[in-house]
Amino acid sequence: MAEFKIITVSELPNLIASGKAQLVDVRTDAEIARGRIKGAICLPLHLLPLRLQDLDAKKATVFYCQVGGRSAQAAAFAAAQGLGDVYNLQGGIMAWAQSGGEIVA
Repeated sequence: MAEFKIITVSELPNLIASGKAQLVDVRTDAEIARGRIKGAICLPLHLLPLRLQDLDAKKATVFYCQVGGRSAQAAAFAAAQGLGDVYNLQGGIMAWAQSGGEIVA
């Protein structure tokens, strides 16, 4: 299986600030409606195989979900399909929120 990297909530703001990353929220629409990380692309996990080509292959891609399980599946799939520089957010949006990260509607 292709490799992806783990990124922590303390490392993520620097990657976002660089402008060289895209965040992808793979939770369900109902979960996303409760809030997401600002600037994230909403792409439920079950739609990833159909829309992977819509992601910018020139940017680092950070997948996240509620706690990190589904986004690890998404990151593994994307890396296996040839997407480069793929990350999984450790602890998901729960860890992000607990660290004081901004959540938007």
